[in-house]
Amino acid sequence: MELTDKSIFQNGIKRVIISEEELQEKIAECGKYLSTEYEGKPLLLVSILKGAFMFLSDLNKNMTIPCEMGFMACKSYFDSTDSSGDVKIVYDLAQDISRYHVVIVEDIIDTGRTLSKVVDILKQRDPLSLKIVTLLDKPDRRVVGIKADYSLFTIPDYFVIGYGLDYGEYYRNLPYIAEYNVEG
Repeated sequence: MELTDKSIFQNGIKRVIISEEELQEKIAECGKYLSTEYEGKPLLLVSILKGAFMFLSDLNKNMTIPCEMGFMACKSYFDSTDSSGDVKIVYDLAQDISRYHVVIVEDIIDTGRTLSKVVDILKQRDPLSLKIVTLLDKPDRRVVGIKADYSLFTIPDYFVIGYGLDYGEYYRNLPYIAEYNVEG
């Protein structure tokens, strides 16, 4: 998909579901919660790239305690609106996580396949603890038994874009969460 025309780009946005203000308010609450829960503990926030990078950045800005960041990249969508079910780790953590309390910072839990694979991999590395924080939870699509420890928003079964979430690598730059217009 080539979106060089601004009008074509705009046609992909069906409607805003979560405003920039709503996002920032909930992220500030989450930062406060995590800062309280992990005060005095070695904390590693692990972002699942690319979708969660904006969430991680803003969450980290709202943390009042020291923490480190690590990154993993997984792929399961392959330029489609449906997960292929085939989860590939394309970039792995560099840190030895056995000396950290690890919080996975995820953009969205949809089918749960990707996150389930990441959790399995990280548990094998013996972190002090492992929890999940997700910006968006879409329980209607879940096909594996995984649940976030802290979920900022629960949404219906829409394909969403914005705030790091994409369709074909576009729309990540939107400061809000929108429903993608599949007819756009």
